[in-house]
Amino acid sequence: MSAINILFITSESDPFIKVGGLGDVSYALPKALKKIGVNIKVILPNHGTIKNKFKKEMKFVSSFSVPVGWRDQKASLFYLKYNNIDFYFIDNEYYFKRHIPYGNYDDGEIFSFFSRATLESIKYIPNFKPNILHCNDWHTAIIPVLLKEFYSHLNLYKNIKTIFTIHNLKYQGVFNPTVLQDLLGLNNSYFSEDKLKFYDNISFMKGGLNYSDIITTVSDSYAKEIMYPFFGENLDGLIYHLKDKIFGIINGIDYSLYNPRNDSYISNTYGITNYLEKVKNKTSLQKKLNLPINENVFVIGLVSRLVSQKGLDLIKRVLDEILNLNIQFIILGSGDLQYEDLFSYYSQIYPDKLSANITFSSSLAKEIYAGCDLFLMPSLFEPCGIGQLIAMRYGTVPLVRSVGGLKDTVFPFDKTTKKGNGFTFHSYNAHDMLSSIENAYNLYYTDKKSWNILIKSCMRFNCNWNESAKKYKSLYSSLI
Repeated sequence: MSAINILFITSESDPFIKVGGLGDVSYALPKALKKIGVNIKVILPNHGTIKNKFKKEMKFVSSFSVPVGWRDQKASLFYLKYNNIDFYFIDNEYYFKRHIPYGNYDDGEIFSFFSRATLESIKYIPNFKPNILHCNDWHTAIIPVLLKEFYSHLNLYKNIKTIFTIHNLKYQGVFNPTVLQDLLGLNNSYFSEDKLKFYDNISFMKGGLNYSDIITTVSDSYAKEIMYPFFGENLDGLIYHLKDKIFGIINGIDYSLYNPRNDSYISNTYGITNYLEKVKNKTSLQKKLNLPINENVFVIGLVSRLVSQKGLDLIKRVLDEILNLNIQFIILGSGDLQYEDLFSYYSQIYPDKLSANITFSSSLAKEIYAGCDLFLMPSLFEPCGIGQLIAMRYGTVPLVRSVGGLKDTVFPFDKTTKKGNGFTFHSYNAHDMLSSIENAYNLYYTDKKSWNILIKSCMRFNCNWNESAKKYKSLYSSLI
């Protein structure tokens, strides 16, 4: 069989730009696919926030014109090989020289341009004709629509298939229907329920769902959940209708990026054979954050966007009860002001128990993963989740709400059989979460032997990309 040629289209990719889990996936998955023989190239916007050290290494490929509705805009294509992966960058300073990649007043225009520019760029990527365009989240979801309307009759684009991956259904790219003609160049026939119409607007996400050949989500449980109203974000009926082309494939993590044996960000490296060395990272973290230094105290960590999706309302409801336990609680993240203020306030009331770090720091995140005993992730919904996977890699026990990808990766520990790799609760209820925290707390303080077995179960859990990459390759092969 000839090589499978994949153009992986994303709005972000580590190490160039990473806002959330999509950035992790868009680096680690192509890397894993390349190792198993997939000829994959990644394309993303040349965001203004990409570091100059990378921009200086980029090589100019070509400039070309991009139709954006009734106007033409200029695009430039740049290339950079990083860790044996071919990255291409669409450049246009008007659209991408921004302080933030998302949340701009003209996001609809920015990603209309990027989507059309990506399709145009295929003409200029040397010695490469993709078999499949792998699109990710709403930012690239309109590409299958544009491919069919404007390119499918051209020889270069004939027989190109599309896969669309939903990383988070909540964010759908919903815009005024004037975008159809003004930015996308599509006629009003696309403003219909079976195409792009979403109530009185249009949805880029809906375009990806309707027009792609295969849909994937980032966990098997999430693929099933989004067929129901609670998780379906008003698209559950359509998703149920399309269920035969929807596949759930769990995300992994890149073991070379997350490895406690050689992580330069943590104070003391360790592995499963010397996991007891992990405790030195706890005291180092306590010292750094001005918490009382005590290697025996139960330390809970939370690394998260501070938004309601992450279950922070549950923590808010029982935070006093949590802090009345003999614990320390370390929080890292930023987001909604109500949660930032909540944790900042409690850090002043309980300065010896709660450290609120209202920012994001990848180095501090790794120190928290290595230095805590328990990792808290009580999400309202969670398509996959990366935090619980990283925590387990570092021997920090996850406590999660059993939903989405959390359900597929964290299994409750049984004291009798010693099976399982964490603590779970099911109902979105603060006291159910608190009860699980107390169970973990009691096991830690009263049964260190079982706790140590649990640490090793976490560290043995396989959450690399190998198996998931094989599943993606199989899906690609099914389309060719």
